[in-house]
Amino acid sequence: MKLVRYSKNPILKPNPKNPWENFVTTNPGAWYEEETGRVLMLYRAAGDDEAHVIRFGLAVSSNGYDFQRVSDQPVFGPSTDGFDAGCVEDPRIIKIGEYYYITYAARFYPPGRYWLVAGKPQVWKQSPPEFPYLIRENATVTGLALTKDFKTWIRAGRITNPLVDDRDVILFPEKINGKFVMLHRPMSWVGPQYGTEHPAMWISFSEDLLHWPKSTLLAAAKEDWECKIGGNTPPIRTPHGWLTLYHAVGPDRYYRLGAMLLDLNNPARVTHRTKDWIFQPEEWYETQGCYDGGGVVFPCGKVVIKDTLFVYYGAADKYVGLATCKLNELLKYLLSCPTNQ
Repeated sequence: MKLVRYSKNPILKPNPKNPWENFVTTNPGAWYEEETGRVLMLYRAAGDDEAHVIRFGLAVSSNGYDFQRVSDQPVFGPSTDGFDAGCVEDPRIIKIGEYYYITYAARFYPPGRYWLVAGKPQVWKQSPPEFPYLIRENATVTGLALTKDFKTWIRAGRITNPLVDDRDVILFPEKINGKFVMLHRPMSWVGPQYGTEHPAMWISFSEDLLHWPKSTLLAAAKEDWECKIGGNTPPIRTPHGWLTLYHAVGPDRYYRLGAMLLDLNNPARVTHRTKDWIFQPEEWYETQGCYDGGGVVFPCGKVVIKDTLFVYYGAADKYVGLATCKLNELLKYLLSCPTNQ
């Protein structure tokens, strides 16, 4: 079972007319509006400036394949002086009631041209040792933004621990047993005391979206194509469980995708998980970009239209690609996979 690339990929490329997105358009979140038949795509964008300030642009589609930008300006960007003053990255979208809830990775300072410095973000200001960790190390944390229309925003604040580099944060689209549910990937939670040799996927439950007091290890690397793993797309409720996609960075530094089903009533339990990857970098736009490790396919959003699963992914940290499959075929394949983690 493999996802199939759209023949007209990449579906979104950097726009040379807009300085804020003339170098990167990638890692898109997505939401399907059943009432209008539109797919909304919130994408990560950056220009060719030295600081590499990262913002969000918005594009829409009436068929899931062809997208048009809604404006020549970003719809959301870094704050002026907060935890996300340097960049906003990798949006994941859910909708509850009238509001869209977007989780996003953020830094205090812009990351700089990270692909030129062995993948390490540049710290732009020398900080005293007494400064908080996330400022001193320009670590990644995750924020939450709320909006009804992608024009007016509520910047709710930071939702991850300020002492932990933590991203790949994904909210479930509904409460389970009266609680909100979150997936995340803390980089430093590694070692015998955490039960994993590599950064892994964790799950947390809470009664408030800004306070996540306790986390449980959900899934760690287990196959030869997996080292560091993290969640990618907000889960979709299916009759067989919560369907979510995850990425794994292998020993060869390639980003590949797998899928898993989580128990509907207890999503801390993985019921089925793909043994083999279902998508990997192969085309030029997935191997030639801002990532210098080999190749990247990195979705932040997926939608279901009729019986087709649309997966919108970042390619090589530079473009947006689309891959699809029949939802029932993916579920059938997952149900044939071993139930143990």
